[in-house]
Amino acid sequence: MAGLGWASRSRIQPFVDLARRIRIHFRPDIANTLVHRLSNGRIESVNTKIRLLTRIAFGFKNVDALIALTRLHLGGYQTPLPGRNSPT
Repeated sequence: MAGLGWASRSRIQPFVDLARRIRIHFRPDIANTLVHRLSNGRIESVNTKIRLLTRIAFGFKNVDALIALTRLHLGGYQTPLPGRNSPT
């Protein structure tokens, strides 16, 4: 990364610190992502869905209802609803 070299040689301290942190922390993670073709995209997706369900469940009286809603939504269960055709 050409910008990384420039940032580490510059006399602007925030750029020097950023370049050092990228070299220490992020380079191994980027290399592992490219070599093993893994990402945390699925985990972030689940976290986002849980945050949405938490907002939806704001009026629930206890946390057990939120846990049940999360398990139903993220657990892959197909719950038949009254007045609707069941999924096939």
